[in-house]
Amino acid sequence: MKEARREAGRWILQAEDDLRFVQWVQREGVFFDKGCFLAQQAGEKALKACLYALGERRVIGHSLFEMTLRLAEREARFGSLVDEARRLDRYYITTRYPNGLPGGSPFQAYRSDDLESAAADVTKIVAASLRFLGDLAE
Repeated sequence: MKEARREAGRWILQAEDDLRFVQWVQREGVFFDKGCFLAQQAGEKALKACLYALGERRVIGHSLFEMTLRLAEREARFGSLVDEARRLDRYYITTRYPNGLPGGSPFQAYRSDDLESAAADVTKIVAASLRFLGDLAE
C-alpha cells in the first residue's frame, strides 16, 4: 500500500503542476489549444492518481470519462464528475492534430471561452481528487 500511495503522490503532483500551467495560460490569454489539452492531461493525471491510490497497478488509457466511471464504482463522489470528464475528453486529440478537426488547425479553432470551460472542469476534478487522496491518507 505504501508503494501505491507513493505512485499516487507522483501523479497528483504532476496534475497540480499541469493545472498551474492551465491557469497561467488562462491569465496570459494565449495558446488556448495547448491550455485545453493540458487541462485534459491534468484531469487524467489526477484521476490516475486516485486509481493508483486504490491499488491499481497499471492504469492504461486516456479517457477521463471511463476513469471517472471506474472510480465511481468504488467511490460515489466521482459520479458527480462525469460531465466534467466527458467534456475534457474532447480536448485529447482535437487540440493537437489538424486532422482531428474538419478544417483549420487547433490553434485557430480554440478560444478563451473553451479554455475557461476546460479550466473550470479540471479544477473540479483535481480538487475532488485531492480531497479523495487526503481522505485515504487519514
